[in-house]
Amino acid sequence: MSPTHEVTNQVPPHHGYNAAADPALLEAVAREGADWAAADLHELGVLAGSEQAAEWGRLANENPPVLHTHDRYGHRVDEVEFHPYWHELMYIAVGSGLHAAPWRDDRSGAHVARAAKFYVWGQVEAGHTCPVSMTYAAVPALRATPDLAGWLEPLLASRSYDFGLRQPDTKRGLIAGMSMTERQGGSDVRANTTTATPAPDGTYRLTGHKWFTSAPMSDVFLTLAQAPGGLSCFLLPRVLPDGSRNRIQLQRLKDKLGNRSNASAEIEYDDAFGWLVGEEGRGVATIIEMVNMTRLDCALGAASGMRLGLVRAVHHATHRRAFGKALIDQPLMRNVLADLALESEAATAVALRLAGATDRAVAGDTGEALFRRLGLAVTKYWVCKRAPMHAAEALECHGGNGYIEESGMPRLYREAPLSSIWEGSGNVAALDTLRAMGRAPEAVEAFFEEVERAAGADRHLDQAVTGLRKQLMDPAEAEYRARQITETMALVLQASLLQRNAPSAVADAFCASRLGGDHGAVFGTLTPGVDTDAIIDRARTVTA
Repeated sequence: MSPTHEVTNQVPPHHGYNAAADPALLEAVAREGADWAAADLHELGVLAGSEQAAEWGRLANENPPVLHTHDRYGHRVDEVEFHPYWHELMYIAVGSGLHAAPWRDDRSGAHVARAAKFYVWGQVEAGHTCPVSMTYAAVPALRATPDLAGWLEPLLASRSYDFGLRQPDTKRGLIAGMSMTERQGGSDVRANTTTATPAPDGTYRLTGHKWFTSAPMSDVFLTLAQAPGGLSCFLLPRVLPDGSRNRIQLQRLKDKLGNRSNASAEIEYDDAFGWLVGEEGRGVATIIEMVNMTRLDCALGAASGMRLGLVRAVHHATHRRAFGKALIDQPLMRNVLADLALESEAATAVALRLAGATDRAVAGDTGEALFRRLGLAVTKYWVCKRAPMHAAEALECHGGNGYIEESGMPRLYREAPLSSIWEGSGNVAALDTLRAMGRAPEAVEAFFEEVERAAGADRHLDQAVTGLRKQLMDPAEAEYRARQITETMALVLQASLLQRNAPSAVADAFCASRLGGDHGAVFGTLTPGVDTDAIIDRARTVTA
């Protein structure tokens, strides 16, 4: 059949670039002491920007996991079947050390290097980063019981992805999951009703349910249950040391808005075998380090998604013409793109700063540990809140083409809200900010010491910091104002980092728009005089 018209003005596919060639990321990696990882980061970035990796991510989402509760003979199996490309994504992630590898790496900057790779590889496909993140976060919790940690940590940190249900000791590497919340309590884990009964051999038997179990195909799970001494943390293997299946039954997989490549399950414990982690009655205290680590990954994941949305929007605007010239040359589109770039760069800067704080806190720096505690809470709240709005605007830059599944933008849009919900939704994160300040007042001073390193650099920032100190001196109705307080803290932290480290065009525009009132309720309302060329140039992708 003869064509009826010539196809013109269509944007070429966005692949064949180096996803790690990101100035804000590379500058932060060097600043935080992990420039030794640059070669590996760029190698991963080239793969992340390839057509092959894009196809892996697409098909892993278009063919979501399937639960098989029984085999053909009626035996209970509780298996989750994944598309082969899910496993390809996992092989790369684990082999690149995105999971627990930094805990066995003595090099300074190991957690920063891992964070940077997580940020780059997450742009290919976000769903598989869930079990990767859980495995990373499990190690500090397990260290509350040295015998368990000594046995499992080398396997959790192994760079071998070894999928399948077998005894932990027979595998080359392990993946960890988390199973905390129950249907009647959600984030209020103290309302959990799952019971843990001590056995004569020192282990426990758990009975109850879990409403959300992340990555149910994992080898081991950290979970919470009510022991005789109170709410406690336990480690449950899918396969017992004798080779038999633990009594963990998968009831169904969740039908989620996004994150569709990853399995999330409702499960039942029917006298399931488990080891106590930490002390009885100290479940929340034991698990909090895992929560903090996954909150870091929430911020990294949100920043990763923002970067992907931004570079796709810039790529589209560069190649698409309207009203006689390229979209990127239209003044209002440049305003929008520059504004999206500011948000992305600020998110990247603060996420990598917190990865650096993690490195130094693990090495024993108490000041960095205090800053990290409060910095994680405010950043998790704000950056993750901004991600869905950023994704929506980046999608809109594509016009109707962005609303089509083939563009990849709908998947990014559906994924964006997850990081704001995971590990505590907005109110939980904002209230945790108040809790951290109340329990560790010295963390407040560590926070101000950090932001005031940019004192005198920008009048909007100086005024915001002064106003924030006044706000915190008035505790009246603090809980009611928790979101406002947390937002302000997050913005002054981002602004301080940009003033110290980013080009003046980026730092000054961020402060004027986010702190100076020169910004509307939507993206694309920067005032005249902003150097949009300099800001947008940092968002252009480089051919690999």
